[in-house]
Amino acid sequence: MNEKTMTFSVRDERESEMKEILCTVYGALKEKGYNPINQLVGYILSEDPTYITTYKNARSLIRHIDRDELLQALVRNYLGEEL
Repeated sequence: MNEKTMTFSVRDERESEMKEILCTVYGALKEKGYNPINQLVGYILSEDPTYITTYKNARSLIRHIDRDELLQALVRNYLGEEL
């Protein structure tokens, strides 16, 4: 029997969910002809959902992400830190 203790990280699961949502929203924005990066930055800075298209339910999906939590994850990943 394996005596090693398994670890579970809620943060990893949440970051995975945020990444999935961002990828979906990015794809919907791209399909509609928008610049996805500009639109996402506009949304993150203002929290104005009109920066995000309703196509493929993207506007509803993006609102499931807490902006502070998203910014923390983006900075952590940009800096390559596993805090």
